[in-house]
Amino acid sequence: MRLLDKAMKAVFCKPVLSIEGTGKKIKRLMKQKCVTLHRVAAMLGFPYVQTMYNWFSGRNLPTLDNLVALAYILGVKVDDFLATDFVTIEYEEKEEFE
Repeated sequence: MRLLDKAMKAVFCKPVLSIEGTGKKIKRLMKQKCVTLHRVAAMLGFPYVQTMYNWFSGRNLPTLDNLVALAYILGVKVDDFLATDFVTIEYEEKEEFE
């Protein structure tokens, strides 16, 4: 294959995980399911509920293991927690010919 010097600009809208949006979804689902912070903290083995307050405020995300466990506790899918934003990525595409 031979690359031509002619490059075309292209745009891709890349989905990225929204930390704040995910925290809000976790909080909302816990409230909908009437599951208390202390109960979830105990079930996940956390000594304090502060970890979950950090999720709710968007300071950090649960680990994947904790997301899976939380989904199981609440009877939902992990996807139900995840919120996404989009960022625009511009890149150059080169045409290829044989």
